[in-house]
Amino acid sequence: MVMPDLARRHTVPELLQRPPDGRRHELLSGELVVTPAPGQRHQLVVERLHDALRDYLTPLGLRRGLFGVAADISWDAETLVQPDLFVVSPEEVTGDWASCRTLFLAVEVVSPASARTDRVLKRRRYQEAGVSSYWIVDPEARLVEIWHPADLRPEIATEHLRWQVTEHATELLLPLGPLFDDLPE
Repeated sequence: MVMPDLARRHTVPELLQRPPDGRRHELLSGELVVTPAPGQRHQLVVERLHDALRDYLTPLGLRRGLFGVAADISWDAETLVQPDLFVVSPEEVTGDWASCRTLFLAVEVVSPASARTDRVLKRRRYQEAGVSSYWIVDPEARLVEIWHPADLRPEIATEHLRWQVTEHATELLLPLGPLFDDLPE
């Protein structure tokens, strides 16, 4: 279950001083959100997406900008997010997460514990930060919500996912069936 700490506003420097405890700690407009470590089902979907994105980005020379780690992405003193996957320009790969500010893509795989945070709080923050595409991947419903900065409603993908990292790049066409098939309960 997601546990927001609503008692006070937190800052990124405070959060970064906390010792690791195996849970995900994020700040959304000063609100501390703590979620449990991801389960196997979640991680399998993340890995499948990572593989598909790697295969798409490599021939474009953009593989270096794909990350699937708990990176600390921040746009201000009260926001720090850790997307499941994200893509940045290779120029922003400097060895310091603080340089990753222009996300071409952010991906969150929802679980019962993270659904509200991913669909409401994070989505708003990603839109405000100008993240080009935000995917909310729902393995239970077998769909992906696709959000862009100005969207009031998501595009819903149920059969396949389409994405272009840049305007002139080829398009990724990813069938969703294999992404969700054979997942453990």
